[in-house]
Order: sequence, then structure tokens, then C-alpha cells
Amino acid sequence: MVHKATHSPFLVMDPFSAEGELLNLHNAFHQGQYSTALEIDTSSFSPENALPARILALRSRIALGQAEGVIAELEEERDVPDLVIVNALAEYAIGDKSEAVQVAEILAGTSPDNAAVQVVGGTILHAAGKSEDALALLGKHQGSLEAVALIVQIYLQQNRTDLALKEVLAARRWAQDSLLVNIAESWVGLRVGGEKYQQAFYVFEELAQAPSSSASKSLVGQAVAELHLGRLPEAEAALQQALEKDSKNPDAIANMAVLSVISGKETTELVSSLKATAPEHPFLVDLQEKSMMFDKAAAKYSAKVA
Repeated sequence: MVHKATHSPFLVMDPFSAEGELLNLHNAFHQGQYSTALEIDTSSFSPENALPARILALRSRIALGQAEGVIAELEEERDVPDLVIVNALAEYAIGDKSEAVQVAEILAGTSPDNAAVQVVGGTILHAAGKSEDALALLGKHQGSLEAVALIVQIYLQQNRTDLALKEVLAARRWAQDSLLVNIAESWVGLRVGGEKYQQAFYVFEELAQAPSSSASKSLVGQAVAELHLGRLPEAEAALQQALEKDSKNPDAIANMAVLSVISGKETTELVSSLKATAPEHPFLVDLQEKSMMFDKAAAKYSAKVA
């Protein structure tokens, strides 16, 4: 069954638009500037944006490794689906995965039209390997760029580049020059290749090098584009900057390992660091699978002792 996202191109006062009061908070979060997101004063926000602002702040804290603090804060708040699903994300982050997935599945059934449930629940389900369930939930969105970006990520991880591209092109028609659309389009460009590599590089470089938007996440994006363009020294410089900003960024560590392999350098220390930081990182999973395949193939040709 092919997923079809629905959305309305006629949104009334989008709080994430250029005129919306959530814009700076939203952009900081998606640029990976989680500390900056927490520093934004939301006390003057309108009542209808107070909860979305709090959700972004709580998610920023989880991204910064403060999941236990988020769980403690939300302990008595079990009546608001938005907060319940964020609590589930925090639970997932500290390792209580089965319970978090169960909550996501329940809310997907009881509050499928809730934007936070769609995005955060979709994140949990996809992380747990339930990608089709995540897509089904995300497909209920109504003009959510976060949902679009996550759908694109899932499709790319499934090697369904054609569907990811269709999702981006559809969103471009109604979201125009949104940050998330630009980033999602760049992800697709890195998979499509050719001249798209350079276009993706421009997007990530602009984010990575501007003081107002520079973060470890955008520097990794720039580095990946540099790698595809064959500019290894520039890729290494960007990854070094990313690790200086966040020495535990698993994607920075993984891509530094990839760069080291390409450059013929030792990767043992980087792989060990990644195992300590993010033991379930896709790079490590792929490495383990290939190692097992190699061992299996090698066993067939092992020397037989007479």
C-alpha cells in the first residue's frame, strides 16, 4: 500500500510561517541548536502557541540528554496527548522502549489527528522498526512540515527515493522556502546525486557557517555533501567543527569513520567511540551485518587441514 500524505494548502495563521511567533524556536530546534531553543523567551506567546512552544522545549531537552528531567516534570500530566507522547519519547530515550512504543500505538489510535502525536509518535514507531505504522500515522497530517520531513527521512532509509522526492515536491508547492523543506530537499538531493550534491552543499553550508544557525547537525550535513563531491579535506574540516561543538554527535563520529575508511586511516577508535555513544547507530548495525556476511563467506573458503 503506497502512503499518500494529506495536507491543506490553505492554512490559517501558520505559527511556523515567517510571521508566526514560533518560527525562531522551530528553526533553532530543527537546526540542532537545542540550547538556543531553550533560551528563547516564550512568556509572551499567545495561548494557542504556549503548548507547541513547550513541546519543542521539552524535545530540545530530550535531545540534550535530559530525558529523565522531562519524565520527572511530566509525571503528573497525563491528560494532554501532546505531553503524554513527549513523555513516551523521553522514556524511549532512556531505554524504556517497549512501553514507549505501546503508548505511541495507543495514541495513534485515540488521537491520530494530534500534530504532536503524529510527529513524536511517528518518530518513536520508526525508531522501533515500525516504519509502516509511522507512515500511516504521519500520513494523517494537515500541513505539518515536521511530518513531511519525517516521511522523507523514512522513505530515504527504505531506499524509496522516488516517494521521498514526490513528498518534497508536493510540500514545496505549499510551503515554498521553508527551512524544513529546504533541508528535506537536500536530503533527497544527496541520494539523487549529480548536480544535486552541489545544491545540497549550498543549503547545508549556509546553515553551518552562519553564526545564527551553525550547529553540529548542519556541519555534518555540509560534510556529507563535501564527501559526495570528493572534497575530503573540506569534509574533514567540517566534521572536526561538528565534533568541537558536540563531541558525542553520533552522526559526526560515524561520518568521520566513513571518511577515515575512504582516506585509508585507522577507524578502531572512532568505531569504539560510536559504540559507547550510540550502540544502535545504523552505521554500526550495517558494519555488524557486513562483518557477519564476510565471516560466513570466508568460512566457505577456509583451508582444510588434512
